[in-house]
This record gives sequence, C-alpha cells and structure tokens, in this order.
Amino acid sequence: MSLKPLHDRVLVQRLEGEEKTKGGIIIPDTAKEKPMQAKVVAVGPGKGKAKMTVKKGDMVLIGKYAGNEFKVDGKELVILREEDIRAVIEK
Repeated sequence: MSLKPLHDRVLVQRLEGEEKTKGGIIIPDTAKEKPMQAKVVAVGPGKGKAKMTVKKGDMVLIGKYAGNEFKVDGKELVILREEDIRAVIEK
C-alpha cells in the first residue's frame, strides 16, 4: 500500500531501540522506551506557500509521543506535522 501525506504532514518509521544495556542485560519489549530516531518514508507537499524542509530518506529526531501511530503492511509508522520534527540527523 502506498501512502501520501497531505499538507505539512510527514510519514516516518521509528528505528529499533536497543535490545541490551551496556552491561549485557536484555531489555524486554514492555520496558523499552520509544526510539526518538526515525526515517522519513513520505512527505506531504507543504501548506500554503511554505515548502517542506525534510525529504524522503532523511534521518530525523522526533518526540517519544509525537504524532499518531498505526500499522500498514506489518510496519509500524507514525504520521506527524513537520513542526513536530526536532532535528535532521546529518551524516
């Protein structure tokens, strides 16, 4: 299925969190925090005359509870406004 966000919305996929601590303790799924790093999957056209500053493939930082989460084709995705993106990670 293909999704195209509207207006100033961005579709992202959160990156997987750590499975173990540095000491070697395995973290169960129920105790894991939501990862803040995500990959941009799709970008809307922008709102009004304002153009979007992120593009597909960008790595970004988002808030733990930002946006709305849902599943499509077995993938967990988040849709949020561009203003909810905290930063773009540059390589």
